[in-house]
Order: sequence, then C-alpha cells, then structure tokens
Amino acid sequence: MPDTAASADPLYSATSAMSASSTAPVAPPAGADAAHPPWQASLSLRFADDQGTTRLVERRHSGPLRVQKPLYPEGGAVCHAIIVHPPGGVVGGDKLELSATVGEGAHAFLTTPGAAKWYKANGKVSRQTVRLHAGAGAAIEWLPQETIFFDDARVELAQDITLEAGASYIGCEILCMGRRASGETFRSGRVAQRTRIRQGARLLWWEQGALTPHGIASPLGMDGHSVCATLLAVGAPLPASVLAAIRRDGAAATGSGSAMPGAASSAAVFGATQMKGLLAVRYLGDDSEAAREIMLAAWRTLRPALLGRAPFDPRSWRT
Repeated sequence: MPDTAASADPLYSATSAMSASSTAPVAPPAGADAAHPPWQASLSLRFADDQGTTRLVERRHSGPLRVQKPLYPEGGAVCHAIIVHPPGGVVGGDKLELSATVGEGAHAFLTTPGAAKWYKANGKVSRQTVRLHAGAGAAIEWLPQETIFFDDARVELAQDITLEAGASYIGCEILCMGRRASGETFRSGRVAQRTRIRQGARLLWWEQGALTPHGIASPLGMDGHSVCATLLAVGAPLPASVLAAIRRDGAAATGSGSAMPGAASSAAVFGATQMKGLLAVRYLGDDSEAAREIMLAAWRTLRPALLGRAPFDPRSWRT
C-alpha cells in the first residue's frame, strides 16, 4: 500500500517492541523441539522517488514477515523501514523471503528491531533469501542486527544484490555461532551462506561457504572464534583517507595493530580491503557487542563518503 505521510522518529521505539531486541540468552519457544508446522513467509517492498522524497509505494506480504509504517528520521530523502518477524525466532523447516526494489534516485534504509534467532534443526533445514535491487542512482542500506545460531541449527542463507549504473549499497551481517552468554557453543549443525553482488552485467562479489563445528575450529575457518561480521560497500571510489580511518578505528577497537591474520586465536582480528568498485570490512572474535560497534563505526565513516549522508545512531539498535 502507498504511504505518503512522513513519520516521526519516536516510532522507532514502538516498532522495536514488536520483536525481542535483546541479545541476552533466550530459550527456544515451547514446542520448538517438537513438531512445528513450518512458516513460509515472504515480504516484497518497492520504494520510489517522489520529487525528492522516497516513498514506500508497494508492500506485499505472506506469512509472519512485515514492515511497519515508513519512517523519516532524516527527512524525506531517505525512507527507513524496519523488517519485523513476529515469531521472534526461526525453527527447522521455516522459510523466509525478503525482496526490496529501490527505484531510480530513491534511498532506502532497511534494518531489523532485534537479533534474529535460528533454533535447532529438528531434522529440517531453515532457509532465508534476501533479494535487493537498486535502480540507477539509487541507494540501499541493509543493516540487520546480529543473527544468533543455536546449537544444532541447520540453515541456508542467500543474498542477491543487483545494482544499476550509479547505484550504491552498504550491507552488513553479524553471525553469532551458539549463545556464548549462556555457555552454549555450536557443537553440531551447519550454516551455509551465499552472497552475490552484481552491478549491471558485472559480478563484483561472490562468496559462498558453510560453517560447521569443524570449520569454526579450523585456522582456515573461524579459528575457534564464535562471532564473525562482514560489511560490504559498493559505489563511487573512496579516498584513501576513508579506508585508513576504518582500519585505524577497527585496529583500536580490537587491540590489534594489524589487519592481517595470524594473531593468537583468543584475540579478535579485523581487516578492511578496498577493491575495484567494492570495499569489504571483516571482524572475527567472540563478542557480538564489539562486532556491532565496529561495524557501526565503519558504516558511520563510509556513509558520508559513499552516500553523501550524515551518520546517525540507528535507534532500533539501541532498544
């Protein structure tokens, strides 16, 4: 449905109440280990520029996946949308699909009100597919909060980002293997991932792999750590000073003076790499809060340089 009214920033707090936003240990819902009719949920959004104001002009949903009223804490140029999954967690066999199209010249900021929780598999695989498309000169920011995988979760994640000429993208993901705060490790299960970014006909980024207990322990995987985070940015070439600032802040936050691997497995590591048309920021450690702050710091540095927009503190990340 079209929504042409600008919304006040305080709505962030009301939206956040729709879903658990705490990263503290949360037990699976009653019956999660028993038979559960899988949720098949989908959400499709379309944004368009209306004389300098980005409007959410279409939203279609099926199953428990929603977006509430569009928000405009930065004014009309950027439309903020909070993606809500009312069940609060994903059980084996559930399937979530999110697609968003941002039309020419429009700008959408998409986030979530709390950490996503993927419960044990119960013999079934859970799936999530995210498809984002930005038209010519458009911008998409995709900053969901962290994803927590319970022990024995079996999950398949796929992200497809398509950008037209002159479009920009900033996307971040934070993955937490097990619930460290409650002493739970990821002792069994499998999390498969695939991320693809295209700009026009050119493939900019292709990454796929699977996290298993063996891979998490391996020096070629997560080297025994439980939290990994990645931020990817695509758009206009960035000055060397931006990359230097991101590296400096990340090194200071992790206590590491180098972005290179090889530190003791107990130490968090951080890296930032500028490639042709894409910048990648990585974190590997054991603290989800540290990962959040490092990724947000990198985003705050990137946003003005890449999108020409002032940084801010996403209120949904703080409630």
